[in-house]
Amino acid sequence: MNLKLHWLLLSTLLIASGCSSLGVKPWEREILAREDMLMDADALDLAFDEHIYFSKEASSGGQGFSGGGCGCN
Repeated sequence: MNLKLHWLLLSTLLIASGCSSLGVKPWEREILAREDMLMDADALDLAFDEHIYFSKEASSGGQGFSGGGCGCN
């Protein structure tokens, strides 16, 4: 019983310490804050992605558009 408790505590500590180094460092925030690092930096790519999404989703009202997945609104 005592050995199982030690293994449980050890594994819990290892799992908890595995995520301790995640995150953005202060000197990396400058790079990530640039305009070209935005998820929607290119308006044309964003328009294509939205068109593909609402054309293939096959549900009404997904992006504010009605119709099915066939593309016939």
